[in-house]
Order: sequence, then C-alpha cells, then structure tokens
Amino acid sequence: MKRLYFLTVLPFIGMLGFLPLVNRVEPFVLSMPFVMFWIVLWTVLTSIILAVMYKLDPRNKEDEEQ
Repeated sequence: MKRLYFLTVLPFIGMLGFLPLVNRVEPFVLSMPFVMFWIVLWTVLTSIILAVMYKLDPRNKEDEEQ
C-alpha cells in the first residue's frame, strides 16, 4: 500500500520537473501555447491519478462495506 502513495509524486515531477524542458510557445496545441497545454494536461492528470489512488486504497474499501 505504501507504493500507492508514490503516485502523488508523478504530478509534481510532471508539472515542475519537466517544465523547463517544455517552456516554449510553439507549437500550439488546442490553440494554446505548449507550456499552457502542459500545465492544463497535468492538472487533469492529477485529478485522474488521485481518483485511481482513492479507488485502490484499502482504507476506503472498509468504509464501503459498512
């Protein structure tokens, strides 16, 4: 279960770790500069990662059984 909490590191690395590498205006993705698209992408991915963590956490399954 402790390995599950390492998923929280992924958004941090994705948003802040790779930001210097993607810091450019060109190309435009969905009519947004690439750096803005990157931040929006990781915001959505963070929500998905946290939802997966919630579903896989055994402590939350105990509440559903009661």
